[in-house]
Amino acid sequence: MEADLGQVPAPHAWLKDLGENERITGLYLVREKSLGTTRKGEPFLSLILADRTGEIEAKVWDQAEQLSALFQKGDVIEVEGDASSYRDRLQLRISRLNVPQEPFDRSLFVESSPYPRPEMMTGLRDVLRSVRDRHLSSLIDRVFADKPLIDAFKEAPAAKNMHHNYLGGLLEHTLSVCRLARAVAEHYPYLNRDLLLTGAFLHDIGKVRELSYDLQIDYTDEGRLLGHVVLGMAILDKKIGELKHFPQDLALRLRHLILSHHGQFEFGSPKRPKFLEGFALHLVDDLDAKMNGLHRFMERDRQEGAWTEFNRMFERFFLKGEAGLAGKLDETGKEEEAVLQGKLFAH
Repeated sequence: MEADLGQVPAPHAWLKDLGENERITGLYLVREKSLGTTRKGEPFLSLILADRTGEIEAKVWDQAEQLSALFQKGDVIEVEGDASSYRDRLQLRISRLNVPQEPFDRSLFVESSPYPRPEMMTGLRDVLRSVRDRHLSSLIDRVFADKPLIDAFKEAPAAKNMHHNYLGGLLEHTLSVCRLARAVAEHYPYLNRDLLLTGAFLHDIGKVRELSYDLQIDYTDEGRLLGHVVLGMAILDKKIGELKHFPQDLALRLRHLILSHHGQFEFGSPKRPKFLEGFALHLVDDLDAKMNGLHRFMERDRQEGAWTEFNRMFERFFLKGEAGLAGKLDETGKEEEAVLQGKLFAH
């Protein structure tokens, strides 16, 4: 096999659609790469290739060392290969490998939120505009006035793996948590609504520095060393420091909301919630994260029958919708769904 540096031979083939005994061609991100040796002493190249729909193990058996020198982990390569089953999992045998010279669309590799960023930003501003406490309102305005921060906030994912792990995911998750927090505050009028909404807005703000998301979502150095809770505290303290006469007690409570929103020590929370708004924020944050993660798992499940594959995060199987009901909406149902989504993210 030669290291062909020519043009892409065929349109991209999504990994989620790949089946056994199928031939595949496309651009894929190299997530993992290692050189090994067979029992006969022959080198081979082992890869994990990915696009935004999934990943697959791939092998290069011919000219492994020569081809390995052409690219690194984190690069994009163009491949042709054949899929086969190995130990009940699909594996790709690469017959052609090419390092692309032309620009490529990164949306092949990093998924984006299905909701438009401008509409989500409008929805978030509408929710936060209802905050009446002048100190909290000034803090919110100060955050929105920081263009580099907000630009990153609109683009960043909310996580690497568990939930909202796509571009725009942090904004989508934050908007959803703010809407849930508003509903909870309306149901429990003894909660400090303004404090809860501000905490919902800022609880994950540190993720703009915790995660990198060029061709794949990964942790930055400060993300690994400090984490988004500590980074979020730093952003909060900086913004509070830019305001005059911000009440110390209010600042303390906001810090606690960020520190405690994971709820339990074993979930990475330095502190457990110790007042009502902190407890409520943890619950709505956890609800939105788990609902998104589970919904995406069920959408992507390819198991035949009424039950999904085993979900490792929740440690159980899940019953699918009634006879594929979600896929059988008539045109009226689709229109109603679109209206509901519009209401959720545009108001």
